[in-house]
Amino acid sequence: MKPILECQNLTKRYGTKTALDSLNLSLERGKIIGLLGPNGSGKTTLIKLLNGLLTPSEGRIFVDGRTPGVETKKIVSYLPERTYLNSWMKVCDIIDYFRDFYEDFDKSRAYDMLQKLNINPSDQLRSMSKGTKEKVQLILVMSRRASLYCLDEPIAGVDPATRDYILSTILNNYDENATILISTHLISDVENILDDVVFIQNGRIRLTDSVENIRFQQGKSVDTLFREVFKC
Repeated sequence: MKPILECQNLTKRYGTKTALDSLNLSLERGKIIGLLGPNGSGKTTLIKLLNGLLTPSEGRIFVDGRTPGVETKKIVSYLPERTYLNSWMKVCDIIDYFRDFYEDFDKSRAYDMLQKLNINPSDQLRSMSKGTKEKVQLILVMSRRASLYCLDEPIAGVDPATRDYILSTILNNYDENATILISTHLISDVENILDDVVFIQNGRIRLTDSVENIRFQQGKSVDTLFREVFKC
């Protein structure tokens, strides 16, 4: 079975700055994978490239064997780092918009998650706290029946209880053959749901391994290993 994501000598430059440097990476299906690295390591650039929001300077990137574009957007569900929804919209209107836009959007799943979180579908986003807005965005992303979910900092800026709910939502609302790629700095919060990790620094892969190998062969948590590898 072909990988869900494959990068071949992938390079991205912004002027004289190299964000990704001849990066080679292959991600399997049916995994929850942590994309981990310090600020400026290239995580968001990689996510934007696989979502077709940027184009490579050199090298190639494939999602399900295809170059990112219209067809790959049908199977990739993307949660960006920043809020992108209009604050005047009601949650129910946004759900209808997503249902019309994405064939794989499951409206009943979205309303079920809203109910569990006691979020009123008739509320406007402008009336919500930052944490509630982030919950709504995650609900929208996880209500798609996608093959690849890209979550850029999904638990940043929310309280610990909300983090727990977000992580359980991620864990319980994706198909077993799908892949979830999570970019985050809050490693200790997410490592219990991860299957594999990718460490990236200065646009290059420092390490790829399974969480199980890190724990049992190296006798360390992912958080501890991360601190050692990226020690200042």
